Amino acid sequence: MAHRYALEALNHTLQDLRNNGKNMGGVVVLIAGDFRQTLPVIPKGTMADELKACLKSSYLWRHVVPLKLSTNMRVHLRGDVSAGRFAEQLLAIGNGKIPADPVSGLINISDNFCNIVESVEELKNKVFPNIQTQYKDHKWLCERAILAPKNVNVNAINLQIQQQLPGEAISYKSIDTVKDIDMVVQYPTEFLNSLEPSGMPPHNLRLKIGSSIMLLRNLDAPRL
Repeated sequence: MAHRYALEALNHTLQDLRNNGKNMGGVVVLIAGDFRQTLPVIPKGTMADELKACLKSSYLWRHVVPLKLSTNMRVHLRGDVSAGRFAEQLLAIGNGKIPADPVSGLINISDNFCNIVESVEELKNKVFPNIQTQYKDHKWLCERAILAPKNVNVNAINLQIQQQLPGEAISYKSIDTVKDIDMVVQYPTEFLNSLEPSGMPPHNLRLKIGSSIMLLRNLDAPRL
């Protein structure tokens, strides 16, 4: 869930661009989201800090007209009974209909809701069985994914799965420099190489022929 400051920044930007002091510069803006999902992350913040960061705490929220979607089109179009049952279970959890333990605050999830594994290795085998022979099947790959809360976990799992693919890995290393020569001592190359900002590849990018990759941004837009 986005921080309310993001919505307010969009409001100010549209007002400036359109030279219009009305909300969102006088245009209708469609925003989509689900309050059942994770609230804005406030490092070392309390529950009160998280609630204060929500969109509903923004001065703009009173101008929002909520519209609710009632049909899960992905489930409806596929006609998958098991997917429909899974969607209903997710809604029950999100709507707080499953009673929580009064002491721990945890809820019990039914055995048919998910598979419990003991290790990352078992998780990989459950989600990507026979990856060595299936890795070129795009339809097969699009039907599965492993999610993790931190990028460091994602990178580790991606590397382990890539090592299972046939072929030799090739390394592509970035060239990291500072513009101001006087800052070289404070920001040595080794430090720059260790940084892994969100949405950017690592310093040492290892790829194999046939590996699946995601292009998230264009680093040289003027040359398009």
